[in-house]
Amino acid sequence: QDGDFKFPLESVKKLKELMDGDRHINPRMMVPKADYSPCHEKHLPEAFRSVCKREDAPLIFRRLSLAAADDLCEICANAACAGCF
Repeated sequence: QDGDFKFPLESVKKLKELMDGDRHINPRMMVPKADYSPCHEKHLPEAFRSVCKREDAPLIFRRLSLAAADDLCEICANAACAGCF
């Protein structure tokens, strides 16, 4: 969850894979990770398409990627995780 947005954990994991993936780009042309938005990635889960319409999409994607970085997320240790009641 990020603000009013809620996403399935599997979609967030896929997002993290996209953001951490080895994109074959010239290093001089790379965008800093904080500014990167995976909106043009063909494998971006549909759940994130509404985020792509926002100006703060890179920040939202970065926070979600960070939340998925910790395996503890699956046992609700991370405040960004939702669905554990």
